[in-house]
Amino acid sequence: MPAKNPVELDQLFGEALNSGNIESLVALYEPDASFNPEPGQEVHGREAIREALEGFLAMTPRITMDTKVLAQTGDVALCTANWHLTGTGPEGPVDMNGQSVEVARKQSDGSWLFIMDNPFGLGWD
Repeated sequence: MPAKNPVELDQLFGEALNSGNIESLVALYEPDASFNPEPGQEVHGREAIREALEGFLAMTPRITMDTKVLAQTGDVALCTANWHLTGTGPEGPVDMNGQSVEVARKQSDGSWLFIMDNPFGLGWD
């Protein structure tokens, strides 16, 4: 299901991550989008984003998010989400928090996709 507005992108991201659906996750990004899988690291394009997100899915994560649009002009929106993720990594339980910074763009069909997604944009614990 495509996002009908920028806030729905994070809602769909959370649903797909919690259900382990990599195809639904990758479908939320434009083909040349960027994603920051960890602070200071950036990947570009859906295949690189897929690889990065598969690492998160390996933790069998559960994420909750509180999302809002900070600014929007025409077909571009700047969004943020306070998030909390739990899971199990190779070294045991994982418990992370952060505040993302995301840029989304409205597509020709009216749906929205991420063009930039930095989960650690405003710091993390």
